[in-house]
Amino acid sequence: LCLSFGCTTAASLRPSCLPAQFRRPGDFILGGLFPFGRDTVNLTARSEPTPLLCERLFTDGLVWALAMKFAIDQINNSSSLLPGITLGYDIYDTCFEVLVALQPSLLFLSQKGTTAIGVLCNYTEYQPRVTAVIGPHKSDLCLVTAKLFSSFLIPQVSYGASSETLSNTELFPSFYRTVPSDKNLVEAVVLLLNQFGWNWIATVGSDDEYGRGAQALFLSMAANDNICIALAGLIPTDLGQPQARKQLEDTVKLINSTKVNVIVLFAFSLPAQALLEHSIRMGLGKKVWVGTEAWMLSDIAASIPGIRSIGTVLGFVMRTGAVPGFQEYVAELFSSVQQEEFCQQSRELSSLVRAEVLGTQCQHCGHVTLGDIWPALGVSAVQPVHVAVYSVAHALHRALGCTPRACPKTPIRSWQLLHFMNSLPFEVNGQSFRFDQSHSTNIGYKLIFWAWRNSTLTYLPVGDYDQSLYIQKSQIQFHTADQKEPTSECFRRCQPGQFRRIKGFNLCCYDCTDCPENTFWSSTDSTSCSPCPRHQWAPSRSTRCRDRGERFLFWDEPLAVALVTLAALSTALSCGTALLFLRHLQSPLVQAAGGGRSLFALLCLALLGLSCCLYVGRPSDGLCAVQQLSYALGLGGCFSTFVPKALEMALVTESPRCAPRLLRWVTHGRAWLLVAASLLAQGLLCLCHLQLGADFLVADYQSLPSEVLLVCGTKSWAAFALLHGYNSCLAFVCFLCTFMVQTAGRTYNVARGITFATFIYFVIWIFFIVVFATLRTVLRAVAQICTVLATTLGILVSFFLPKCYMVVFRPELNTGEYFGNPADEEPK
Repeated sequence: LCLSFGCTTAASLRPSCLPAQFRRPGDFILGGLFPFGRDTVNLTARSEPTPLLCERLFTDGLVWALAMKFAIDQINNSSSLLPGITLGYDIYDTCFEVLVALQPSLLFLSQKGTTAIGVLCNYTEYQPRVTAVIGPHKSDLCLVTAKLFSSFLIPQVSYGASSETLSNTELFPSFYRTVPSDKNLVEAVVLLLNQFGWNWIATVGSDDEYGRGAQALFLSMAANDNICIALAGLIPTDLGQPQARKQLEDTVKLINSTKVNVIVLFAFSLPAQALLEHSIRMGLGKKVWVGTEAWMLSDIAASIPGIRSIGTVLGFVMRTGAVPGFQEYVAELFSSVQQEEFCQQSRELSSLVRAEVLGTQCQHCGHVTLGDIWPALGVSAVQPVHVAVYSVAHALHRALGCTPRACPKTPIRSWQLLHFMNSLPFEVNGQSFRFDQSHSTNIGYKLIFWAWRNSTLTYLPVGDYDQSLYIQKSQIQFHTADQKEPTSECFRRCQPGQFRRIKGFNLCCYDCTDCPENTFWSSTDSTSCSPCPRHQWAPSRSTRCRDRGERFLFWDEPLAVALVTLAALSTALSCGTALLFLRHLQSPLVQAAGGGRSLFALLCLALLGLSCCLYVGRPSDGLCAVQQLSYALGLGGCFSTFVPKALEMALVTESPRCAPRLLRWVTHGRAWLLVAASLLAQGLLCLCHLQLGADFLVADYQSLPSEVLLVCGTKSWAAFALLHGYNSCLAFVCFLCTFMVQTAGRTYNVARGITFATFIYFVIWIFFIVVFATLRTVLRAVAQICTVLATTLGILVSFFLPKCYMVVFRPELNTGEYFGNPADEEPK
């Protein structure tokens, strides 16, 4: 194929007999599947085929085939491994294509000595053409061929297929590989990203089994390690497709739009080269490219013009060792292929192998010189091929029951080798190998850094991975100005007391938001803040909760001191008025105000003033119940003294004809019966209030952010209305009986004092009901104190203080004529 493009460097040389070396007879035949070329379609898809591309398409495969030949020659010349047994081989080209690889695979399955595959019910005694198969290299090909060989339980050992799907030993019981699976590779990549703190990543894979499988594993593992995927794209492997160019350009545009600084690339050399070329052409900018052995060690990718402008390249390659004597073996082989004696021996060996429908002639190998493949000898992973051959040889050695001197010539079926390959370790060049439960050999990885020294690319080892990752960060020179690792984060690290607020539809992209009050920050990965328990609180951006303090009206608060002082003045004023009235008890003024009943009213007002102290300090259920009762009884006692006087005036002014008959029930000693009956009724209502539901202590955790509010709550509004409604009825009766009373101009109108006192009471209670029903803070107790004081002072100011003024400053008016009995007056 390459010759048709004229790109083989040794095209003018005399063809050698090297192609004949890919067939050899023996007691046991090993089948080999190696890539020597690629189909014409994919090659013609390149706009400018170069000699380098054509050489790299088959030189790796040629080196691997020679590694298999070298291992078999070593085994045949060994006196300890398979003594007396000769291994043969049939090596075929896969061309990187499934259909091409199937043809020799079917030939390997054919019955020994024929070209036919027997259709049998029992294949226990079936003897196929080959004992085991080495290869192929790619996972796509192995997924197809492994199903064929597993059906016949023929051991197949791949030297390059790393797909995790092939680890399923139930589907592929006879498949083995001398390389780690992609799961190990992805674990190493995730550890690398975590060590550098890169959590905003783009991942691109080639649209084949290797790229899709490795990317799927990476996506699942990255999600568990808090690594966010900004883009997960696939690029075409067949560059001849009409949409291939557009797909590559769209991928580069998407990478640029995500603003990531790290790109993880799972692809083989050709797709990787195409993506890197488009990134350079479209000016993507310098990034950190995390690669794998599939393209990291490829001359194709490293030779792209302007490749240094892509940024920093890091990647993992298998930790393989050198194969002693291989380079000397290849050099000696190439020096012999031009000699007629060597070629004659090679043709004689090939004539002993039955000619089949499939030829083994390599179309390019006859024109390859040692100089063409010498660079590949130091880059290509030869050891996995070498170990693959030895794994079959050791299994065959144990299955035959060989001794150190000889092996019995007994027939061995392919399926009999599986037990020995599964269970026993084997040694190659002093190094021990063993297949694990997934039939893989985890030989570990090296972390490689693309270091440029005078425009020359050097693969610099900067770390190792074997269950854990070790990195020599000082050896890595990043593309940044200070040569330090760049950041690649969609988000900044949230500080203690902040939680993640997701932005848009990407769960990994978020802002850091302070925790609000009464919530606390629990962990760095929290997407919300945890609420504090009810008995605790927390300020904004808090990392823990604190115990709540208690809030009520304290004795030492300025507002409480002011209210208690005002309550003391009110009580003192009531007591002073009572002493003044007691001194002038028999005077016409005091007798007109009610006489001894007025002293009782002043005593009730003094008790009301003292009851204000019940609202200060830490409340309790008992105090809450007493508060309403003390107010209702005190105010009811005061109003009960006003009722006889109000009824007296109403009878005199509104019903003068009935007044002489009824006045005796509301005057003198019988008036006290009315007062006692009123107090008894109020006492019964207090008992009903306690029975229906007295006020109780409420711990309010909602009203205040950092404290628990202790207030008295109303259990039954019906009981509350019943208790205070009776006083309202007394006040209303007094108001109705006095607000229309008219007296002669030469006499004092006692009714006006009762009218104003009850009116002030109604005004105060209208405001009190509205405030009391809505307040849920410490001001609720303040509102109750203010209501008690306002009512007490309102009654004193409107009813008692004018009379005190007249007693003290206008004694000449304190006469029977001015404060005469209203029954003796003519109403107007």
